[in-house]
Amino acid sequence: MYSNIRNRDFLPELTFSASRSSGAGGQNVNKVNTKVELRFDIASSSILTEEEKNRLLTKLAKRLTQEGILIIVSQTERTQLKNKAQCLMKFYELLESALTVQKKRKQTKPTLASKAKKMENKKRQSERKASRRSIEY
Repeated sequence: MYSNIRNRDFLPELTFSASRSSGAGGQNVNKVNTKVELRFDIASSSILTEEEKNRLLTKLAKRLTQEGILIIVSQTERTQLKNKAQCLMKFYELLESALTVQKKRKQTKPTLASKAKKMENKKRQSERKASRRSIEY
């Protein structure tokens, strides 16, 4: 149903910002803006349907700001371009996982073997408890 997420053009609605990354990396970290932050306003998106927006707002509620903006940050790579690509990849994966509908589990009957195993365990347990009882004369 939502497999066409990657085919949609979200780029006009995404805003990217770069800043200095933290962590190891020597002088490169101190002078180059490699950390990339992706922002996406779900509520004002014209690409998503209302149903998709509602699903995203409920499923990604913990990842959203108070204004309903999804923020994804990447700073693992040494270049801004790679971090931007990684942000986009995370974004699409997040949307796909949030928009997929879980199939309901069909209940099945227990197999004959599992029933026999259950009865065997019950019998063994009752024998174990019976052996603990005091013997009356």
